[in-house]
Amino acid sequence: MSTQQMNSVVLVDLTGTIDPAFLSQVSSALDQQVTRDLATTWSGISAHVKAVSSLSSLRRGDWPVYLVATLPPGEGGYHQDKNKRPYAKVIASADDPSWTVDASHEVCEMLVDPYGSRLQASNGIMIQGGQVVDGDGTFEYLVEACDPCEANNFAYEIAGVAVSDFITPNYYDSDARPGVRYSFQGNITRPRQMLEGGYISFVNAADELQQILWVDTPQPVLKTLGPANGMSLREHVHLQMGEAAYKAKHLQRRKAGGLRKDIQRRVNATSIELEAARARAGLLKTLHRL
Repeated sequence: MSTQQMNSVVLVDLTGTIDPAFLSQVSSALDQQVTRDLATTWSGISAHVKAVSSLSSLRRGDWPVYLVATLPPGEGGYHQDKNKRPYAKVIASADDPSWTVDASHEVCEMLVDPYGSRLQASNGIMIQGGQVVDGDGTFEYLVEACDPCEANNFAYEIAGVAVSDFITPNYYDSDARPGVRYSFQGNITRPRQMLEGGYISFVNAADELQQILWVDTPQPVLKTLGPANGMSLREHVHLQMGEAAYKAKHLQRRKAGGLRKDIQRRVNATSIELEAARARAGLLKTLHRL
């Protein structure tokens, strides 16, 4: 009898600025999100999340999430290395703990679609009256678990760490049904809905790769992205978004209402607890030297 492979997703701080205690807190929260929330919503996911102190601590087969200070054009999100191993890059800062929403976003999408080209057929969509609504025909949607509801104000909290909401498989249902969840936190209330601050990528009825993007604009915008030319669809999407659009997307995720006040309060409380723990540790070291 075959057994499901357990994937190891590993946070690696390349900025040198993230407090190790907070990094451990984040990896624990993301592990809980993956094992408690994501794996019970999306079938076939078996993974744990941890953090390591350096690149040298990565093991063969780990799926790394590199925390970086900046990103060049097209380097947002996650990709594959030459051995087809998924990896992610996330902008992180000690001054802005909401980077944990971005890290959660990339971890969830990495696990739902490790190779960046998973498609799901569903009803077509269009922009009408400043909203994304159902249209004619059938589209094939790139399965990006967090993009339609990615703005920070739709996040939720696990143990003082803000994490991203994500869609459920029912997001691609033909019609809405009572009592069905279309995103884990219920921010999305019907199939194929897109919230402000998010985007959706799809192959339309004419076999064109397109995207509806609602980032830093008063209403959604439709874009045609062109052929992928051998790279994964997700890599192609990020590349075509370009540096300016990618930066605007991440800025919007932080600006679109910010973290909800209840989540921000608990995140702040966690930061205070960590500061107090560091102070106690410093005092103990001082007493030990005396």
